Amino acid sequence: MELSVVIPVFNEETDLEETCRKLKSVLEKIKITYEIIFIDDGSTDGTFSILEKMGKSDKNVRIIKFRRNSGKTAALSAGFEMAEGKIIVTMDGDMQNEPSDIPMLLKKINEGYDVVSGWRKNRKDPFISKKVPSIISNWLASKSTGLKIHDFNCPLKAYRRECAKDIRLFGEMHRYIPAIAYMNGFRVTELEVRHYPRKHGKSKYGFGRLVKGFLDLIYLVFWSSYSTRPFHFFGLISLIEIFLGFLIIFYKIIIETFVLRMPFITTPAALLAMVLIISGIQLFVFGFLMEVQIRTYYRDTKEAYKIEKVINK
Repeated sequence: MELSVVIPVFNEETDLEETCRKLKSVLEKIKITYEIIFIDDGSTDGTFSILEKMGKSDKNVRIIKFRRNSGKTAALSAGFEMAEGKIIVTMDGDMQNEPSDIPMLLKKINEGYDVVSGWRKNRKDPFISKKVPSIISNWLASKSTGLKIHDFNCPLKAYRRECAKDIRLFGEMHRYIPAIAYMNGFRVTELEVRHYPRKHGKSKYGFGRLVKGFLDLIYLVFWSSYSTRPFHFFGLISLIEIFLGFLIIFYKIIIETFVLRMPFITTPAALLAMVLIISGIQLFVFGFLMEVQIRTYYRDTKEAYKIEKVINK
């Protein structure tokens, strides 16, 4: 198998057949062996009925059906797991991506790159609800990870098989897959691709994803830097706090009590500040440890999704 195309879908019944038809037309022209993997992420409309019919009529079309909506990250993870192609391409099923851009991605991959990420330079989405959060998110991701690309979350991407299989996805990390690959030592580049206005339905993502993405980015940067030596981070904070604590005690006891003859406790402000700082650090540590525990749980016990049915496994 030379190429696998992974397409997560959620309530996309109006665009599926056209997407598959255009995609198959492109893949047949370039004459390579291929498979198309649709992941139905718990759709509540007629999406699976259409996918089931497509799968039964074409053995190159494989279908994964989730029992419930588990998110795009889980859908991509399931698609990567099933994919058998030497190169794996991802795209959306809402007709906003151009299947005829895939040969360009494959050509770029063959230049020696492990990941080729699409760049929607002329993005056809609402400015406030989609473009503004994307601009902010991409700037933060580029500055934090050191990967200089413009569009981290473009759905149209190409991966070498070994790269896609190496990446473990949790939470909502799908938007940072190029950064994860880059941090793992893979060669990443980007290529300008076409983008079209959405024809049917509505976007499943809005401005609120910016906050979730920012939190995922913080975790990603922290994990890439301190996953094997977390005490270097927490130890530095603890040493700073201990030093400041002794400094405050020295000032209170030596300077205020003995030199200035002032009462040891003159205002609750210092005590309140200490309580806030300590509780904040405790919450941060607790949140990080919980994040690690959850990822360890999913890695060692089960995946973050439930598959109900597979067609053409």
